[in-house]
Amino acid sequence: MATKGKQLPHERRKGESALSEFADYVEKQQALRYPSTAGSSTTAVEDHDELDILNSLDLADTSPAVRLKELLLSQDDDTLAILVDLLELRTEEGHGETIFEIGFENNGDCMQLSKEEWEVAMNRLNQAAKRIRADCQVLLTKNVGGEAEAESAASGKEMACSGKILIRQHPATVEDVIETRIAVVGNVDAGKSTMLGVLVKGGLDDGRGKARVNLFRHKHEIESGRTSSVGMEIMGYDTMGKVVASDVPGRKLSWEEIGKRSAKVISFTDLAGHERYLRTTVFGLLSSSPNYCLLMVAANNGLIGMSKEHLGIALALNVPVMVVITKIDICPPNILEQTIQQITRILKSPGARKIPIFIKNREECINTATQFVSQRICPIFQVSNVTGESLDLVRSFLNILPHHGHYDADAPFEFHINDTFSVPFVGTVVSGIVKSGVIHTGDTILIGPDSLGQFTTTTIRSIERKRIPVPAASAGQSASFALKRVRRKDVRKGMVVLPKLEHNAPKVYREFVAEVLILSHATTIKTKYQAMLHVGPISQTCAIIDIDRSYIRTGDRATVAFRFVQRPEYLAPGDRLLFREGRTKGLGIVKSVGYDPKKPLNPDVAKEEGSTTTNSTIGSTTENSLGAAAPAPTT
Repeated sequence: MATKGKQLPHERRKGESALSEFADYVEKQQALRYPSTAGSSTTAVEDHDELDILNSLDLADTSPAVRLKELLLSQDDDTLAILVDLLELRTEEGHGETIFEIGFENNGDCMQLSKEEWEVAMNRLNQAAKRIRADCQVLLTKNVGGEAEAESAASGKEMACSGKILIRQHPATVEDVIETRIAVVGNVDAGKSTMLGVLVKGGLDDGRGKARVNLFRHKHEIESGRTSSVGMEIMGYDTMGKVVASDVPGRKLSWEEIGKRSAKVISFTDLAGHERYLRTTVFGLLSSSPNYCLLMVAANNGLIGMSKEHLGIALALNVPVMVVITKIDICPPNILEQTIQQITRILKSPGARKIPIFIKNREECINTATQFVSQRICPIFQVSNVTGESLDLVRSFLNILPHHGHYDADAPFEFHINDTFSVPFVGTVVSGIVKSGVIHTGDTILIGPDSLGQFTTTTIRSIERKRIPVPAASAGQSASFALKRVRRKDVRKGMVVLPKLEHNAPKVYREFVAEVLILSHATTIKTKYQAMLHVGPISQTCAIIDIDRSYIRTGDRATVAFRFVQRPEYLAPGDRLLFREGRTKGLGIVKSVGYDPKKPLNPDVAKEEGSTTTNSTIGSTTENSLGAAAPAPTT
């Protein structure tokens, strides 16, 4: 009786390995997301890979490549121009910032710089950075001395000078501000809102919830101390990596002030931790398209309740995860040790396949942040919002976080609506993420689909990013559009904004086929089963109308055809989806839109059903024909 409803160890292991394999499959399928560019881009990518190998061999270039050491130490204008071009290329690749290593060539060879040569190289780098409107922040040095000196340098035998420099450009306009989106998840009472309050405002918490009050949006949240909605907070960094904060301690800057003074902005999506609000949290995770996920764990509770759910969803969406253990000031050492062991065990499990790295000092923080492009790494911080312990490490880490995510600004424009507002004297405003392409103020657009699957033509009156008016928004950015002649009741979460084309009307679908993985279900799933399905900002009940086998259960991977119950939606192959109903959870990726009943996914089952339905229809048609020939007498 004790095992009823629980998974056996071998079943759990099967499910975990299936999750990691499925996540890899989903990543590969993402190329199908924009069919118009998929054909050309995939071949282009393959060609580029080969060209990159040739470029590294320097077969095409007859002139000898100039080594970095020469660029940094020579004093003539020609080499300075080459260095400027190199920095421009690297900052463009890094969306406005790059980490430059002085002391090592591109192939890893040590430059063997002396202290005097280091000074010359640093001055040269500053000179080149100024030419591209950028500043240099020294992150970490070895054998140079000063504030940024690495702790390991004292014990090392290496005497050559080296260091990591963050080069960040001054944004020419607000549109050029670097934006990184982080979803903050974790169980109820893990300290998510408190941590964000401390990071954003700069002050410390009093241990009784003082820091989180400003983040709440509703009266009942302030009274209960629990987040029940998707909250948004932003934190800005200038070109020198300093947090943009108010001069008055505890005062929170407005979004406009932060946006105008920052070169890089971190957008936090504060999600609810309570099980009751899981639907809101799942919607927030899928609709905000986070670049990273910040999992908060209370040191005295460990990974309990919903935090495992949230971690599973983040892993399923292939979002890089970082862990923050909070409340270490009130946690006994033995309990903290248990929490650390539990987190390590879960992260190393076959389902997660992560390498936990505990960050204790500045050197570990900077080295991990620069390597965080690898999704296998999972940095773990231990902080206290009351004493402020290790909070500076978290701030440094967020400052260096590399830009993560694939966005195509050349693809056709597509914008997904996360929220709708009615603003006095402005009208209807929709907010969300630009998935691809570029949009400008005054562009004519289509918004929909409505309950009948129709799109409405309208015009964009104005565009705002972080509450600052901008002339345009491009792929990967979050933005808000004010729409002309559209009532708020006619727009909803889950709609899309598309460009108005002369001949091609956008197609919407009520049915679609997806590859799914069942993460947990008590029994078996068959056709006619219904669940709440999330695809990006879309949340709607779906019914399963066909499966490629007779039934599916926990750990199974199958091709499934779904039908939206309420209304058709705008979908495309490559969209990620997540469905749930009670304890049942599954995730998947859209393989094709539309469904042809003449081509069932499981022909054998269809034949059996077809033979039974044929017999019943023969009987019913006989009755109908008889009824039609001889109508029943009326009394």
